[in-house]
Amino acid sequence: MWNTTRRLPVLLVALSLSAAVLAAQTQIKPPKNKYTPKQDVELGKEAAAEVRKQYPIIQDERIARYLSTLGDRLVAVAPSELKEPVYEFSFTPVNLKEINAFALPGGPMFVNRGMFDAAASEAEVVGVMAHELSHVLLRHGTANATKAQNPWLQLGQIAGVLGGAVVGGAAGSAIAQSSLFGVGTLLLRYSRDFEKQADLLGVQMMARAGYDPRSLAHMFETISKQAAASGGSGPQWMSSHPDPGNRTQYINKEADALTVSAAPDTGTFQAIKPVFASLPAAKSMGDLAKAKDTGGGGDTDLSRSVGTPGEPVPRPSGEYREITGGRVFQASVPSDWTSLASKSAIKVVPQNGYGDLKGQTVFTHGVEFGVAQAGSRDLQEATNAWMDAVGKSNPDLRMAGSQESTKISRRNAIATSLVNTSPLGGRERVGVYTTLLNDTTLFYYLTVVPENDAEAFRDAFKRIGDSIRLVER
Repeated sequence: MWNTTRRLPVLLVALSLSAAVLAAQTQIKPPKNKYTPKQDVELGKEAAAEVRKQYPIIQDERIARYLSTLGDRLVAVAPSELKEPVYEFSFTPVNLKEINAFALPGGPMFVNRGMFDAAASEAEVVGVMAHELSHVLLRHGTANATKAQNPWLQLGQIAGVLGGAVVGGAAGSAIAQSSLFGVGTLLLRYSRDFEKQADLLGVQMMARAGYDPRSLAHMFETISKQAAASGGSGPQWMSSHPDPGNRTQYINKEADALTVSAAPDTGTFQAIKPVFASLPAAKSMGDLAKAKDTGGGGDTDLSRSVGTPGEPVPRPSGEYREITGGRVFQASVPSDWTSLASKSAIKVVPQNGYGDLKGQTVFTHGVEFGVAQAGSRDLQEATNAWMDAVGKSNPDLRMAGSQESTKISRRNAIATSLVNTSPLGGRERVGVYTTLLNDTTLFYYLTVVPENDAEAFRDAFKRIGDSIRLVER
């Protein structure tokens, strides 16, 4: 009896301290998301398959096993309320020299060799992995899609997903074969608020896994120094992970509120360095771009802006160049516009017409060519079903007049005029032109422009549309 009474105050003190620590750490709330965790997994698996096809995956079993050990250690301490049962976590090393790592919805994570080369300790690598895992757990990729203002951002960039159905088949693959894979902007370019959430949840998981959370701040400082040394163009990681500001300060403040668990054995970190050194020389993203003939010229990474959205957009050039959408189409576009290729679509945009604006990716001026699944062999039914799917997630999108019959590459087509809220303020005009391909796939050509710029772009849009040649085979 005396023993039990003696131990009770000690137990109460321990519980009080535990509650205090829990209260002290920042509580992270996932953002709104209209997608299901299962859809996250589907998106991530499709995008991961493309990464594995086109990125130089490291096949060395020692490196792969070591990276998986680090990843599994983090998953084990992740908050149970955020670990959806459907998630499929994987951790893949990539022989690229850029300091970069990214995780796709539903669990696939890729870590560049450059991250290991730049890190001074295992904890620094784990910190970045914890940050990326936090994006998965908080479902930031599909949360981006949920809040996207422009419906056309959702068509070509979310690995071809529209209305819950995966767009692909022969036509989707044919477009993909002509373009360097770029992981969709909506999936991987995060706002500063999302970055801070991932930082804070990441350091919390680091502490539970036995790592000093301050190591994440150290790694960010290394990344920033490399960016400064390269004149600001720096590590690729920074292009999709903007600095929320005061990063080191708030990470260290969060670390002060955390209790670090018993440290794991980190001796393998130094032992794995010679294994990396024995690999073939690491490639750069530029090397991959050169090795992949896009056929259109001027293609770039979807995670980068074309100019500065919000600044004036120049009138279309009178000179044109040819682009090729794989084995699906060819078209002529203004020579000073930039092509942006994704799995099932190609955007072509003028300077300042696409990219980051106040933490969101916007597409304000330009055209897009792409494919979507057709639910019917009847063109009218297929078009309306597709437009209905878009409209359900874009309440501001409205028809502007009646649909009209037209032609695309001498095939029967339907022209649909729409109006939508422009991210620049006011309204934008959206023109959608659809026709059926031979494999029951819907081909579309669309135009996007704010109302006050519509007249300046009208002739260019018509010339591009008239130039489309469907070459599927």
